[in-house]
Amino acid sequence: MNPGKTKIQYKSSVTSRQIAFTAMFAALILIATYVFKIPTPTLGYIHIGDVFVLLAGIFLGPGLGGLAAGIGSALSDLFSGYTVWVPGTFFIKYLMSVVCFFLYQFLQKRFRKSKLAISIPSLIFAGIAGEVVMIVGYFFYKILVIVLTNGSFTGAGLASAITLSLAGVPFNIAEGVVSIALAVVLAPVFSKLRKNTDIAGQ
Repeated sequence: MNPGKTKIQYKSSVTSRQIAFTAMFAALILIATYVFKIPTPTLGYIHIGDVFVLLAGIFLGPGLGGLAAGIGSALSDLFSGYTVWVPGTFFIKYLMSVVCFFLYQFLQKRFRKSKLAISIPSLIFAGIAGEVVMIVGYFFYKILVIVLTNGSFTGAGLASAITLSLAGVPFNIAEGVVSIALAVVLAPVFSKLRKNTDIAGQ
């Protein structure tokens, strides 16, 4: 084994402290999504919950981070009355957090950064990848929701669903840009927290 390289290792058990931090991130995601939201003309809303979705993946790992992201975001949709979006939101946010984690870890090893030191460029690129997952995921899920809701499975119905779904893309892009910027600002705070506690799910 080359001592200059590090491998990502996962613990076989989850500690009570990790569970507590997972619950904390899920609560932060719920609050940031449910409370700090702005309605859009497309009958959806933009929010800052993605800030903690990205950070959950980086600081908790793909398993616990993904769960915190999925649960917190899905609960916001449930409490807001967007019931039909709950399963899609859970899966999209879970995947978003996981993608962010793995790309961040890859970039950290590439640039030989310490696991405990936050690399802003790595965070930005990982955040962009995560937000792309969100944008693409909701684009296709909204098409599915519209088609199933209208019961229109014709070519015209699909075209209409695609047009309506495209209308929401700019708002999701704006949400992603703001979320990445805020994640960069808040990441050092959680980095200090991680240095003093064993919260990483890895």
